[in-house]
Amino acid sequence: MNGFAAALAERAECTPKAPAVTWQGREVSFAALAARAGSAAQRLRALGVGPGDRVAVLMANGPAFVEVLHGAIACGAVLLPVNTRLAPPEIAQLLRDAEPRLLLHGEALAPLARAACAGCEVPPGCVEVGEHFADASVAGNVASEPVSGSDPLVALLYTSGTTGRPKGVMLAASNLRASAEASRHHLGVREGDRWLACLPLFHVGGLSLLLRSVIDGSCVVLHERFDAAAVAAAIDSGEVAFASLVPTLLDRLLRERGERVAPASLRAILLGGAAAPVELLASAERLGFPVATTYGLTEAASQVATRRPGAAGAGLAPLPGTRLRIVTEDGAPCAPDEPGEILVAGETVMRGYWRRPDETTRALAGGWLHTGDIGLLDAAGDLHVLARRSDLIVSGGENVYPAEVEAVLASHPQVCEVAVAGVPDAEFGARPAAWIVAERAIGADALQRFCRARLAGFKVPVAFHFVASLPRNATGKLLRDQLPSWVC
Repeated sequence: MNGFAAALAERAECTPKAPAVTWQGREVSFAALAARAGSAAQRLRALGVGPGDRVAVLMANGPAFVEVLHGAIACGAVLLPVNTRLAPPEIAQLLRDAEPRLLLHGEALAPLARAACAGCEVPPGCVEVGEHFADASVAGNVASEPVSGSDPLVALLYTSGTTGRPKGVMLAASNLRASAEASRHHLGVREGDRWLACLPLFHVGGLSLLLRSVIDGSCVVLHERFDAAAVAAAIDSGEVAFASLVPTLLDRLLRERGERVAPASLRAILLGGAAAPVELLASAERLGFPVATTYGLTEAASQVATRRPGAAGAGLAPLPGTRLRIVTEDGAPCAPDEPGEILVAGETVMRGYWRRPDETTRALAGGWLHTGDIGLLDAAGDLHVLARRSDLIVSGGENVYPAEVEAVLASHPQVCEVAVAGVPDAEFGARPAAWIVAERAIGADALQRFCRARLAGFKVPVAFHFVASLPRNATGKLLRDQLPSWVC
């Protein structure tokens, strides 16, 4: 039995009545969760799923997602969470690449699932799932599930690629377990603590909370989505010790609560996904919110370095077991306080990219994960992140790579050249905008409709600038940093 199945079985035996998940006021104990995981594993097998098979999940947050995750782990399958905000062609691209045995989808997402499968030459089996996936009438026992390898692949999480092709990040049980244990030690999570989960479970930040729970013995307070009033009520109840948010959502939470100070029961808000405005952090600190800003990557199973709660102004401390290195463009080590590329090593670093051997070799050259992000290490060894990957646009916690948007726009018959860059946005931090060299006149509305049919809404440019040429250097390289002021 692999690590997480064994951990869940142990929780079910040692603390059977302790809550593992709460959902809409209902508690699921560790014993009940283990039984549901066993039942879910049996159902997956009956649907033809075996060890190593990919199981795609197109679902909103809810009990079914939790049951499928633990059921897949128990039978040695690999979970492929699908972003529910993607457009059908984007989902079809993932399905063609990963070749999952099944696509499990919620009832409300059935049209999206059907449209995505229609774009596959060999579509996976499509199964609609209600609130629960496990069959309560079928006795299941996660402890009885067979061994699925010493370190099986647990999750395949797709990220937008710098080349425009999404890449599947392969995370093994050892990666996710190391991340869970390091996070517990760093933040001081104890058995019985409750962690509010209102971020999408299809992202590594949300998914990791479900796995940390069985390692920590903590309880996941699961919300279907972020709702400022509901999150404020959960925090004010005094039961929530931890919460995970992105800056946009923290801002909405503070606006919802007004001038009320944070309850003493709240020990940390893990804040990631994008750089947080200084004014937002100052407001949170003034109201007593123990914000722990974090730097993380899907390729490193979530957290890499996190500021300790209450250590305002300090750098981000690497999680236990994580090693950081800052290097120059030619790979030479940087001195303390000298900026360069952030490299990461440790047990949390991914196995590689699914079916991308060349990109895996480049990303993991020399035994270090080359992030492409820019930062520095201070004299105390803490990390200061100066810039995310040069082309990356972080919009409301979602990553948008210009190359992916450019590839879609370039396929329009009237577009000759295109470049995409981020523009500042008060609510989302940044939004994508496009600069277009067109063969003949074309309206911005038409281009926006073209994009919406092929891209997730958060990737669609909010503005289209029609120009005679794009800024390039003498060798023809695009000068992306000049785009915001380019009016040629």
